[in-house]
Amino acid sequence: MRHAARTVVVTGGCRGVGRGIAEVFLDAGAEVVVVCRHEPDTLPARGGRLARFLAADLRDDEQAAAAIDAATAATGRLDVLINNAGGSPMARAADASARFSQSIVALNLLAPLWCAQRANAVMQAQPDGGVIINIGSLSGGRPSPLAAAYGAAKAGLVNLTRSLAVEWAPKVRVNCVVSGMVRTEQSHLHYGDDAGIAAVAATVPLGRLAEPADIGHACLYLASPLASYVSGAELTVHGGGDRPAYQAATTAYAKD
Repeated sequence: MRHAARTVVVTGGCRGVGRGIAEVFLDAGAEVVVVCRHEPDTLPARGGRLARFLAADLRDDEQAAAAIDAATAATGRLDVLINNAGGSPMARAADASARFSQSIVALNLLAPLWCAQRANAVMQAQPDGGVIINIGSLSGGRPSPLAAAYGAAKAGLVNLTRSLAVEWAPKVRVNCVVSGMVRTEQSHLHYGDDAGIAAVAATVPLGRLAEPADIGHACLYLASPLASYVSGAELTVHGGGDRPAYQAATTAYAKD
């Protein structure tokens, strides 16, 4: 699971889930490059090692390609691309503007494609190829009220993963980590105050929200030789998933 002398690019790696992923790979010895629109006050760091930073708006295909080229030029190679940048504010589908929806789809579906295309060109030319990991969401496999465009884009990301895994094999493996709910500095925007976050966490069978490092560890596995025969797959990291809603309503048995 060590990644010394390997270059790992994490989009959206300056905060939240992406920062946790970057820190996990720094711990594993990798050279990590984070790509974000704005440089954070502090970059991901572990054990005295600091991630490199590149600025880009990945919703622009030319900026996305330039970021991958710059990361490759800075380190001389590209071993792992983790397409993590994404997200969406809540919006009613009936009222969302065309510009809003286009932006959400561009960030969560098209940007991963553009970054992956450029990364694949580099990896195909390397003797040992490379690995691309897309960060998906449970929203891509279930109804996503107030995030319809986001959910649709994440659903598309799973299909994109499968298609690229077939097209780019055997030199490049492509997989998707389907993330459940993660506790980050922005959790309050989705779940409310501490009591709300705790109430949401209680609905997860494992009794807590994921930490960013939980997603990072899944990526670490998929990027490692231990996953050398894993491609075109979705690894779901959700603590056991959602409890069936009917169990909260049924009177057929006593509830704990």
